[in-house]
Amino acid sequence: MIVFLSDQPALLAAQAAAWLCCGALIGAFHFLTLRWSVGLLAAGRVPLLAMTLQLTRFALLAGALGMIARGVGAVPLLVATAGILAARTAAIRLGAQP
Repeated sequence: MIVFLSDQPALLAAQAAAWLCCGALIGAFHFLTLRWSVGLLAAGRVPLLAMTLQLTRFALLAGALGMIARGVGAVPLLVATAGILAARTAAIRLGAQP
């Protein structure tokens, strides 16, 4: 288990940055596959594939967050969740551009 209560601020900042990047990668995957599945549903093509993709997307997100929470604790979970929210903001901004 990674100990986050450290007397070394540089180590704590590096660990937080690593979990933020991990969360951003999880979030980027989550929201890119959301875009793909919405495109499939909107086009009316292969609705079973789109629904399977949705379920897989939710399962992978829940599994990743569950592994972080169980494996390393609440602080990395919160920082990774902040990364997911940052990826959500980026996906919304990139999606709004023509």
